[in-house]
Amino acid sequence: MKKLTIAIALFVSVLGAQAQTKSVPTPAADKAEDESLAKTYLSQIMGVALSATSNLKLFEFVHDWIGTPYRFGGSSRRGIDCSAFTKEIYSKVFNLTIKRSSRDIFSMVNPVRRDELKEGDLVFFKIRSRSISHVGVYLGDGKFAHASSRGVAVSNLGDKYYNRYFYKGGRLMAQYKDEVEEAADLTEETN
Repeated sequence: MKKLTIAIALFVSVLGAQAQTKSVPTPAADKAEDESLAKTYLSQIMGVALSATSNLKLFEFVHDWIGTPYRFGGSSRRGIDCSAFTKEIYSKVFNLTIKRSSRDIFSMVNPVRRDELKEGDLVFFKIRSRSISHVGVYLGDGKFAHASSRGVAVSNLGDKYYNRYFYKGGRLMAQYKDEVEEAADLTEETN
């Protein structure tokens, strides 16, 4: 009985010591932990290794749209096409307004080789066509988000189909980013 009493007392004292040494989490620590958990979750779902520098807003946006059906000319959750989806990403995630068709969007970029692609860059395809017919947004690790015939999805540039039709990557030209920032400044000044 004496051993049991000593064991219980020792256990209670250890718990008491742990409770005294635990720090109270701060809101910043909670936010960092939540963001880390979100990145881990999205990384597993999308098959993209998210780093500390990854744009969590981009991955959350894509995740929210996955499974939205494809509809040529569509631009809503009821159905969306590749260029409207890309336009929506750039508007909501990057605060940039881009053109509506994949060919017109290509006119706004500096071409980038596949091995130079960065998160947020655009990927263009010529699918059974001599001209650009498909666009998506690069996520990293060879993966890109797009509205395909199967709906909004994350696909791999290395897949036989996408590898065959890949045309070029592209990074939005600085002049277009500057135009958007200037328009935002003018809006703020008039308000």
